[in-house]
Amino acid sequence: MHRKKLTILLVALGLTPVLAYLAWQHVPAPLPARWSPQEVAILQSLALQSLPPLPPDPGNAVADDPGAAELGHHLFFDTRLSITGNVACATCHQPEHHFTDQLQLGKGIAEVDRNTMSLVGTAYSPWLFWDGRKDSLWAQALEPLENPLEHGSNRSDIVALIRSDTDYRQRYESVFGRVPSQQSTDQVFANVGKALSAYQRRLLPGATAFDDYVAGLDDAGELQPNTHMSTEELAGLRLFITKADCTNCHNGPLLTNNSFHNTAVLAAPGMLPAMGRTEGLRRAQADPFNCLGDFSGAGEGECQELRFAKGGDDMIGAQRTPSLRDVSKTAPYMHAGQITDLARVIEHYNEADLAMIGHNEAKPLGLRAVEKKQLESFLRSLTAPLATDPHWLEPPESLPQDALPHRQQPQTPNTRGEIK
Repeated sequence: MHRKKLTILLVALGLTPVLAYLAWQHVPAPLPARWSPQEVAILQSLALQSLPPLPPDPGNAVADDPGAAELGHHLFFDTRLSITGNVACATCHQPEHHFTDQLQLGKGIAEVDRNTMSLVGTAYSPWLFWDGRKDSLWAQALEPLENPLEHGSNRSDIVALIRSDTDYRQRYESVFGRVPSQQSTDQVFANVGKALSAYQRRLLPGATAFDDYVAGLDDAGELQPNTHMSTEELAGLRLFITKADCTNCHNGPLLTNNSFHNTAVLAAPGMLPAMGRTEGLRRAQADPFNCLGDFSGAGEGECQELRFAKGGDDMIGAQRTPSLRDVSKTAPYMHAGQITDLARVIEHYNEADLAMIGHNEAKPLGLRAVEKKQLESFLRSLTAPLATDPHWLEPPESLPQDALPHRQQPQTPNTRGEIK
């Protein structure tokens, strides 16, 4: 009898630390009664209500011209800008998917080596593409047109379309004046990018439950669930600005600092580690369509980002910080779509392994299982319809039916969350 009691006691003693660990991992901590004044200030800085007016698009005098936006709208959805006649900007940047495509790697004529970034809110970024190899939205719009894996076209053919198509010619000349001679192909091509930029500047995020919650905060900063956010989402929000330190990179009302960071994301299978910003800056400085180039038209003092861009060894492997607005709609994640879902993204940062190239800026977060779930719940709450007139989200009615884009089908991950 004594031996049986002793066995039960020993088992109980052995289970106690296990049960304590499980409770520590899975039982949520109580929320404090209110936000501190410093936390309220941080929350207000993250809310969409603090988003300033659109900045200039350096070198683009027609950035906010309605006629230029209409021209760009037509160009964006037109597959005739590709050499095969079946790829448009909207092939990869699909409005129904927050202007991404749900693929691991973008696919135009063929598969590229980068995940498709959303275009929503990119008018606020001084650098474009994952590595920042373009310094304006209009210069960014030009590269896919001549990339052999994307549109595969060339500027001469694109300018020929502008000249030969009556509708395009009229729209172009209403914005830029008469289509010039063949010797000015580069200038007309640059103007195509400027029109596309004028359209893309209309793509803006809408207010989410988080923004409504912050707008309703009283002076006391009461930290309580309400009709906008649940207890789990609020706990995740608190982690976002405190323990997880997400605001180190994902700050401001678009939840991005538009800068470059190496966070030790593994290279995609079959790919070498990307040099990131180091290579991107070199390309931006050599780009004939950059802010200092002949086709920019930027005034004195408008090219400060390019003149004083940070380079050096710290930028090896660094990629541009994406916005977290509507992040639940933009999977898979990272520059080559290496991570399939938000839970695995959080786990990646929670572990913060060594970088394959350069230096990992991230530090292990030490989040418990329940905290990782809370953080994911908050990230999923950052979803809302775009603050964009629906007119801009559909192909223009005047485009020929045979010029409309086709859709690529997303790849299916295996049971381990890997995309093959």
